[in-house]
Amino acid sequence: MKKVYVIGTMDTKAEELRFAAACVRGAGAEPVLVDVGTKRPVLGADFAADEIAAHHPEGSGVVLGLDDRGKAIAGMAEALTRWLAARTDVGAVLGMGGSGNTALVTQAMRALPIGTPKLMVSTVASANVAPYVGPADIAMMYSVVDVAGINAISRRVIANAAHAAAGMALNVPPAASGTEKPGVGMTMFGVTTACVTMLREALEPTHECYVFHATGAGGRSMEKLADSGLIAALIDLTTTEVPDFLVGGVFPCDADRFGAPIRTRLPYIGSVGAVDMVNFGAKDTVPAQFTGRNLYVHNPQVTLMRTTPEENRAIGRFIVERLNRMEGPVRFLLPLGGVSAIDVPGMPFHDPATDAALFDTIRAGLVPAPNRKLIEVDAAINDRAFADAVLAAFQEIA
Repeated sequence: MKKVYVIGTMDTKAEELRFAAACVRGAGAEPVLVDVGTKRPVLGADFAADEIAAHHPEGSGVVLGLDDRGKAIAGMAEALTRWLAARTDVGAVLGMGGSGNTALVTQAMRALPIGTPKLMVSTVASANVAPYVGPADIAMMYSVVDVAGINAISRRVIANAAHAAAGMALNVPPAASGTEKPGVGMTMFGVTTACVTMLREALEPTHECYVFHATGAGGRSMEKLADSGLIAALIDLTTTEVPDFLVGGVFPCDADRFGAPIRTRLPYIGSVGAVDMVNFGAKDTVPAQFTGRNLYVHNPQVTLMRTTPEENRAIGRFIVERLNRMEGPVRFLLPLGGVSAIDVPGMPFHDPATDAALFDTIRAGLVPAPNRKLIEVDAAINDRAFADAVLAAFQEIA
């Protein structure tokens, strides 16, 4: 039986953490109490803070005994991430604390595979939790009262969390039987929906299709599943998170975009879907420096800005640099007739010269290799001809 790792700063939360561990044990699971405090040693943990801190690549001296609390928390987070990822008996992780410990523990949680139960009891769980959860399956539970002693409220909340963590550790979903269809990750946006729908309908008889809305978190979630071994191939047609990252939109990826196919060597079929746009909120939220740009109100909450040739060249360089690092089978397709539903004749973002700047950059930058091919299709991304070309590429390498 795998164990429930109860993690927190025992220099400030020892009573609460011990209570949680007792509740886990009372529910029939085995707790492992882990101290990640950075101020002073506390007895009673199964793994003391200095044991965890020693896993920092620069040693415990950059974690413990610091006057700078922010640096200490960041150092302990790095140490815990490395230590926890190396454990082989994690059945669930239960963290508890305020903003500092929430940031610390959830960083380590995010490094664990999708499917490993992760529950964070936090004073900040009723606010914006996106920075803590990221692309991981972390459950955030609001502590209601501060994690500062045991009282009638905290006792109920902590006990509920401990019982939930124990229940997840004790009731592991059955392993794959071998009859399941292989999973395929797909990225989609409203302006690439038609293409992805055609592909999904063609592949569903033989594959489990996981579609991710390309809103920043969507791309990271798809890559997290790939890193976790839960996807067999990627059809990454909608890379619109890249222009948002480079130009400053509201749906950005991060610098690790395309990192999963580089690390895993999974079959990768990609394209430049919706890179003709940078995403913002309502029109009055578009930054002042973009006054005068080609703006399109997609709906009252979303305003799209047409990318420029210079931006497209930067987007192309970002993508192609990562394609060149992929050692698995790669097919990258260019829809020469338009990269989105509104980048076709008669639509507001139709601009062949600007698209050409993107296409030329990718053509010039891609390093030919036996595993890596660039495919140009004389069609728009939502045309049947383009979907057929993607399907053929998928069938060739997946």
